[in-house]
Amino acid sequence: MGDLTAEGGGAWMVDNGVMAEVKLSSGNQIVIPVEARKALNVKAGDKILVTVMGNEVIILKKPESWSGAIRGLARGTYPPDYLERERSDWD
Repeated sequence: MGDLTAEGGGAWMVDNGVMAEVKLSSGNQIVIPVEARKALNVKAGDKILVTVMGNEVIILKKPESWSGAIRGLARGTYPPDYLERERSDWD
């Protein structure tokens, strides 16, 4: 984690992001701080994804299109002639 500097309202600047302290309610709910909502560009009613990795929780905005969200992720993974060589092995 990067350097922490105090902000107002229980929020701390972490490198280029904001880390805010929230409280778990008796109903096991939290309020997503305004800084995080702005960063994710989410509003009431939007769907978000919550992922647990070890002892960390990651909150992501649910993509409008999964195919659009993953498009291009493998670009550059294989050499340019890979597909042609694989197809030639089918014969």
